[in-house]
Formats: sequence, structure tokens, C-alpha cells
Amino acid sequence: MDLQLAGRRAVITGGSRGIGFAVGRALSTEGASVALVSRSADDVEEQAKALQAETGAEVIGVAADTGEDASVTEMARRVRDRLGGVDILVNNAATTNPGFIPDDALEAEINVKVRGYLRCVRAFAPEMAERGWGRVINVGGLASRQTGSVTGSIRNAAVVAMTKNLADELGPSGINVVSVHPAATRTRTFLDNLEHRAAALGRSRAELEQQYASSVSIGRIVEPEEVAAVVAFLASPLSVALNGDPVITSGGLKGAIYY
Repeated sequence: MDLQLAGRRAVITGGSRGIGFAVGRALSTEGASVALVSRSADDVEEQAKALQAETGAEVIGVAADTGEDASVTEMARRVRDRLGGVDILVNNAATTNPGFIPDDALEAEINVKVRGYLRCVRAFAPEMAERGWGRVINVGGLASRQTGSVTGSIRNAAVVAMTKNLADELGPSGINVVSVHPAATRTRTFLDNLEHRAAALGRSRAELEQQYASSVSIGRIVEPEEVAAVVAFLASPLSVALNGDPVITSGGLKGAIYY
């Protein structure tokens, strides 16, 4: 299937590793020009060079802290200078979650994952509206539907609410806004956290991984590339029928029914 992404220009925050980097690969493979954004200049530039060599697409690395207004403004300027504009925004930057976020970290978490997402939307949505087309994909997490972490649930539920508000506001201008909510995803960070947790519990990593796998209907943990494939479709013109509602990339979490 041709996703009609050739010639499109995309920004991916949190783009130097994990799901963000996998999204960068998916979009660049489809012919989009991609700006990977991360706080570490060295890491993101190295990853951008590797991805450009792999896919042959235009890929740039831009350092920015989405928790700061000025940094997002400067990032947007640099991306426009190099890509000529932006059609697709994938908000993915967030503080790494080791499985538990202290409740006193709420303000910092909201600043990056909620206000940070909104900063990036405000930086790029006006130009999308002028052209009459755009896509915004906000990566959240299934803590929006589950208890266990007050901070994790609040920040991801806020992403859902923000996404729906933006979809209603920007939809008439040709901009679709959707949130994507992964559950356990087999990133390097997830595996490292699993290793630490296994050691603390005196269990093997394989045992804990199987425990996660048994909680989803496909019987295994979703890979970053599989989440990225969904995001790539949502970034395409073919996704026009989806706007505002959450898309769950869990592999089919067992149990609860949502309707």
C-alpha cells in the first residue's frame, strides 16, 4: 500500500531511540523527509545520519528540550530552514518511565508530555492550517486507562483530552489529530527496566517478559516497528477518517471492554 508520504515533511520528538526512532524509519522509508528531535545533540545527529544512510531519505537531527518554550521555538525555526516546512508532527518526547513515577514529579511530567506536546503543536499547526493539510500524532500510553501510577495516568489521560480538543479545533483546517497509546513495547529501555525489576524481585527477565506477553491477546510483546507502522498510517492522507479518538497499540490487552 502506498501511504502517499513521499515529499511530506515530518518532525518526531523523542526521535533518537525506541518508538520515536522506529517512527522515523517508517516515515523515511515511505519517502518522507524527517527531522528527529531529542535533547542530546550528539545522539540525535548520529541517529539521523544512520537513518539517512539506511533509507536514502532526507533525515536531520535537531537538539531541543520540549519542556522549554524558547527551545521549541528555536527547534521549529531550524527545522523550517532545513526542510522548508512541516506537514506531520509526531509528539513522542517524554521522561523515561522506569515503571514508577513519583507523585511529586507530576508538574515536571506534565510540562514535558502535555505542555511540551502543546508547544510543538502551536509551533507547527499554523503553517499546516495555511496549507490546508496536516497530521499530528500524540504518543501517550495505556496508563491513561489503568491505575498503578497517579502521575502516569494523569499525564496520559491529559494527552487524550488535549488530542480531542485539538482535533475539534484543527479538523476544519484539514489537520487530523490522533493519540496513540502503546502498552508494553519491546524497546531497549523497556528491556533494561525489565532487567532491573527482575533483579529486584529475584526472578528472570524472561519470566517477567512472559508475564507481560500473557496479558495481551497476540501472546507476545509488541515491537517498536509495529507501533511505528500504525503511526505511519495515521500520518498519511489515507487516515482522514480518524480524528480525535485514541488508537491503542497494545497487541490487544485482555479483559476490559471499551466502547
